[in-house]
Amino acid sequence: MENTAAAVVTTYLEMNNPQELKPCLRPAPIYMLMRAEEPCGAFNRFLYSTVGADWQWTDRLPWSLEQWQQNTAQPGLETWVAYINGTPAGYFELFYAMEVGEVEIQYFGLLPQFTGRGLGGALLTDAIKRAWSLADGVKRVWVHTCTLDGPTALPNYRARGMQVYKTEEEAVV
Repeated sequence: MENTAAAVVTTYLEMNNPQELKPCLRPAPIYMLMRAEEPCGAFNRFLYSTVGADWQWTDRLPWSLEQWQQNTAQPGLETWVAYINGTPAGYFELFYAMEVGEVEIQYFGLLPQFTGRGLGGALLTDAIKRAWSLADGVKRVWVHTCTLDGPTALPNYRARGMQVYKTEEEAVV
């Protein structure tokens, strides 16, 4: 039997100045953006597994609820949720590494029933604005995406002004 390997390409993007942000010009559905002020691992697990189900997000699936809670409560991590008519529609996690002045958009995505509605560009605009506003010392906002993510992920990051600084290819069996 022959092993077939697929190539997964991971693209790393960055923004080094808040003036590089190109806000989404397309009108989005009206949504309310709220920070999850009370760390709740179960809620973050729900967001991650629901948003990532169609895109093979698997790295955190084996985590225990205790691991989720520890991750969600760590200093520097913020979870923001977009709600449409009271229903979670999308989210992003930001991690601010104060010692290096960088904010990583660790996770970003929409729940399946909210894709294709023009929400992604507006929500990413909000994520990048929030990343830059975390502290005066932020020097860079960055993210990585891969070919297992949704087909609009990379174009959305680029449309918001993020620049590719590295790509990696990995064979996955």
